[in-house]
Amino acid sequence: MRQEHTETGTYGGAGQSDVQAGQRSAASRAGLLAGRNEAPPPLTYISLTERPLRRLPQLFAGLALYGFSLSLMVRASLGVNPWSVLYDGLARRTPLSFGLISAVVGVLVLVLWIPLRQRPTFGTGANVVVLACSADLGLWLLPQHLGLPVRIGLLVGGVLLNGLSVAVYVGARLGPGPRDGLMTGVSAAAGRSLRSVRTLIEVAVLAVGWALGGSVGAGTLVYAFAVGPVTQFFVPWFAYRGVAGQRNRPPRRCPGTRSRPFR
Repeated sequence: MRQEHTETGTYGGAGQSDVQAGQRSAASRAGLLAGRNEAPPPLTYISLTERPLRRLPQLFAGLALYGFSLSLMVRASLGVNPWSVLYDGLARRTPLSFGLISAVVGVLVLVLWIPLRQRPTFGTGANVVVLACSADLGLWLLPQHLGLPVRIGLLVGGVLLNGLSVAVYVGARLGPGPRDGLMTGVSAAAGRSLRSVRTLIEVAVLAVGWALGGSVGAGTLVYAFAVGPVTQFFVPWFAYRGVAGQRNRPPRRCPGTRSRPFR
């Protein structure tokens, strides 16, 4: 004699119930995986007036982590990213700090936005100020002349933190920093791909920084090959979708249920 389970809508003994429970669990896992693999939203600018209490902390946290990640790579003394090579080279030849130089260069790059008809946003100005302060704070906190194992750890941690921080502050969608805006502006004006324009700009910056005595090494290559995949991995977790995007997203289902959406 078979029993009826009205709560789950299944029939039969324990074996039949286990099979259907397994099917529901598999369907729930598939739904969660589909949610994780959905395409991230565009990272274009959204007005500051939209949910500022949600996005401003993310912007400032991302920029602070970005500046601190630069200080980790500088203290590793194994090579830094192209723009930091320029900052490091200028810091060796001027009395200015690493962070202050990054701010000065950022302002000079903004001047190049004028003929490109690029418009700075709140995020652009925050990029200049917060990055400079957090980089100098990190260099003040971190000791120099460390052993090789510690320096390798600082390099790896700096690259990973840099990729994460880019995803965090770019995901806030409050506008590009000076260097990113230069890249997109030149790309639009010249009709060239972002990849080729970025490569040309960063090779030129790297060459000038190296000529000034900036730190170039294995870390420069590690950064070039690793930061992109790290950023891409974290972007879906931090990208702000906007009010319209969140309204149009399909509801996620709670594990173990068939029809009740998890909101």
